[in-house]
Amino acid sequence: MIKNIIFDFGDIFINLDKEATYRELAKLGVTDISQDMIETYYKYEMGLISTDEFVDFYQVKFSQLNREDLVNAWNAILLDFPLHRLEFLKELVASKKYRIFLLSNTNDLHISWIQNDWGAALYNEFKSCFEQFYLSHEINFRKPNANIYEFVLNENNLNPSETIFIDDTDENTNTAKELGIHVWNLAPGKEDVVDLLKRKEF
Repeated sequence: MIKNIIFDFGDIFINLDKEATYRELAKLGVTDISQDMIETYYKYEMGLISTDEFVDFYQVKFSQLNREDLVNAWNAILLDFPLHRLEFLKELVASKKYRIFLLSNTNDLHISWIQNDWGAALYNEFKSCFEQFYLSHEINFRKPNANIYEFVLNENNLNPSETIFIDDTDENTNTAKELGIHVWNLAPGKEDVVDLLKRKEF
């Protein structure tokens, strides 16, 4: 029996255009993604470097970049938040049948954009639906590393066999599954999180 639900954020609640940042960076002359860029991104996503350090890295590497253009390109991935998903979440909370968590790979620039775009009232309404709201840059772990799932399980005394994790990325759900957690590898554009309770696990 499922008692605990762990949700990803991007392409589960907020829609994403995962290629948009690459397209926008290419317009700025950044066309090759090097290994040190990937490693710097991972550090930023884990909160191991600050936003200023992240931006400085790019400005040293690509002297033509100014901060505003870089930040805009970085945030281009973020799209709309269909409010029917919030209504579903609120109904799930009201049922009091499940413990509900959010576990997202994200970073300070993205969360700041969301808070500004949504406004404080909507952001806080969304955040308050979750017992714990785990953002990778605040807890210094990132998916798909096993330690981020172990952290959430241990921190909240969750039994993996009673827990389902919803994410749109194969490598993330694969690691959770290896730990005995039920998973839904949601296909954005073809499936919607509001149909969660129709799944066989429930």
